Amino acid sequence: MRVGGRLTWGRRARAGAVLTALLAGVVPPAVALVPAAATAGAAAGTPVCQVRDDRLREISGMVATDDGYVVINDGADDEARRRIFFLDQRCAVVRTVSFPSRPRDTEDLAIGRDGTVWVGDIGDNDRTRTTVGVWRLAPGAKQPVLHRMTYPDRPHDAEALLLDASGRPLIVTKGGSGTVFLYAPSTALRSDATTPLTALGQVTVPTTTTSNPFSFLGRGVITGAASAPDGRRVVLRSYADAFEYDVPDGDVVRALTTGTPRITPLPDEPQGESITYSRDGRSLLTVSESAGQAAGTRSTILRYPATATTLTAAPSTESVDPVTPTSVRPAAGEVGGVDGRTWPLAVGAGTLLVLLGLAGVLWWRHTVRR
Repeated sequence: MRVGGRLTWGRRARAGAVLTALLAGVVPPAVALVPAAATAGAAAGTPVCQVRDDRLREISGMVATDDGYVVINDGADDEARRRIFFLDQRCAVVRTVSFPSRPRDTEDLAIGRDGTVWVGDIGDNDRTRTTVGVWRLAPGAKQPVLHRMTYPDRPHDAEALLLDASGRPLIVTKGGSGTVFLYAPSTALRSDATTPLTALGQVTVPTTTTSNPFSFLGRGVITGAASAPDGRRVVLRSYADAFEYDVPDGDVVRALTTGTPRITPLPDEPQGESITYSRDGRSLLTVSESAGQAAGTRSTILRYPATATTLTAAPSTESVDPVTPTSVRPAAGEVGGVDGRTWPLAVGAGTLLVLLGLAGVLWWRHTVRR
């Protein structure tokens, strides 16, 4: 959110965190050298509706419901925006639910099969939080209930929340170089105690070349996640792409850590941090923050075709491309036989200078007054 043309502390911290990761070597030069050109054949999403409420300028999480959408804002700087917002099918706010205490950094939403809404209070740009949390809003409840959790190793910044087949929340860390980590509560959540999290594995998302406002940096972080209504697919998103995984046996963790995703480019979304499935499971829905964009810009929910599942496909002896939509393509490592992650990491002082220059440009883009 911009105030008087300047970035809030949260946005400055996000930009600084990305730059720190880059200069510290978390983002390898191999990724930095991937071209920033838009993916060939990538189609923009189809507008569904426009969010015109001024309180919703930093939408960071969204789920679809039978009669509309539920959304939350990133951060907690403004009291009027620290709410769970329920929208109708035209994106108009029909009601809000307040938090009983101030959340720290709400980043994503998930919805259970019984209609329970889960809010991931899991953002930690500076990686200093001793606990993170999820807020559970049961159907008909007047306020959500907070459940605090703590990581087993160190603080992590995270912006993606999923539910497994049992309804257990899964946190997907944001990462920085295309590798992210999964965590889940080790025991049943309690509102009166802090629950330890346990590490469940890691996910390495494919390298792409999809155009986005943050160039190569935007392709290596995970900013949102969602489960299909039938539980047979899950999707992770970056600022640039959506990665869909089949979940044939209900094991979300296994699907993410061992599966190969199908990729839907989300080209040039302004700051895409939200994704969900439509209620019929046929579409992916996304929305970006509008803060910091040109005057008059409103967040718009966009629709993309969900990729065709391979769960019921019969085994084939032929080498056939399973993806038919032009907006969906295989992982970058399968295109032209080149995998960007296998490029040499040590390319000399010239690469370092390029990285420093890119870092300076990015920092300028995030801090300059408009």
